[in-house]
Amino acid sequence: MSYLAKKLLYGLLVLVGVVIMVFFLFQGFGDPARLVLGQAGDSATIQNIRKELALDQPKWKQFVLYLNDVSPVAVHSTADIEKKQLKGFFVGGEHKLGIKLPYLRRSYQTKKDVGEVLLEALPGTMVLALAAMCIATVIGILLGILAAVKQNTWMDTSAVFTSVLGISAPSFFMGIVLAYLFGFVFSQYTGLHMTGSLYNIDPFTGKDLQLKNLVLPAITLGIRPLAIITQLTRSSMLDVLDQDYIRTAYAKGLPKKLVIFHHALRNALNPVITAITGWFAELLAGAFFVEYIFGWKGIGKVTVDALEKLDFPVVMGSVLLTATFFILVNILADLLYGMVDPRVRVK
Repeated sequence: MSYLAKKLLYGLLVLVGVVIMVFFLFQGFGDPARLVLGQAGDSATIQNIRKELALDQPKWKQFVLYLNDVSPVAVHSTADIEKKQLKGFFVGGEHKLGIKLPYLRRSYQTKKDVGEVLLEALPGTMVLALAAMCIATVIGILLGILAAVKQNTWMDTSAVFTSVLGISAPSFFMGIVLAYLFGFVFSQYTGLHMTGSLYNIDPFTGKDLQLKNLVLPAITLGIRPLAIITQLTRSSMLDVLDQDYIRTAYAKGLPKKLVIFHHALRNALNPVITAITGWFAELLAGAFFVEYIFGWKGIGKVTVDALEKLDFPVVMGSVLLTATFFILVNILADLLYGMVDPRVRVK
């Protein structure tokens, strides 16, 4: 428990650093009041907007107010709670102490709550990242085992060569190639499209699930982690297969499949778990261009669209949400080590 508490504390400190960076990077860029109103706003209205957004306050006070908004534990006035529609548990008088959902403010363009905008897009990114990681994990581990067991054969050489190509090819380039070939040139045979989201909105039937739109972006996003997992599994398996207990298992007459998948693979999984969990967090953060290329509605596409429109509250909220996932996934990875390998125990 003390180890978990320490990791959570470190994660919290990282998040505070991200909040500081995000605030001073985006809050001082452009005039938010002008971005909200556009070029047609008169000076009186702009001054009212600046006051509403606390832009008339000193920079340090603006930061304190922003930190108070995004913090899960904060102090808010009754008027603030009603105006911002904060969700949580509050106690006190005029100024209440509360445990709440972080308030990421409102979009300059749509005036919608940023938290709602990101939560609408989050399932798309999660589904895409999970699909990509499943493809990368299953195929990568199997290719790594095959390469290790068939060391110095054409199978080994082919697996290594393919993984090097996968590591070398940028995701945005592979996305364009796959979208053009399988979503356009051979579309009549594959039945796939260049762009599309998980759901198509039909005014009569409502949401229509389109799993085929997941295929190309998931493969594109999974190529690089697949290559890394293949190489790590191969390297780790080769080390384990040379151990004395593996030779002992063979000497006892145990079946080859049992030795490889039960004895060898389990002890070779630690670096692979590091890659899987690390890459899953990376995919959540790095799906931006893949989502944009394939028109996949997720946090990445929402963020890129917000950047194009200078809608900085959405961008700031996206960065904070992504950083939170990154930290949580890495903590989960540390906890999984002890479960997979008995030699790794947290005291």
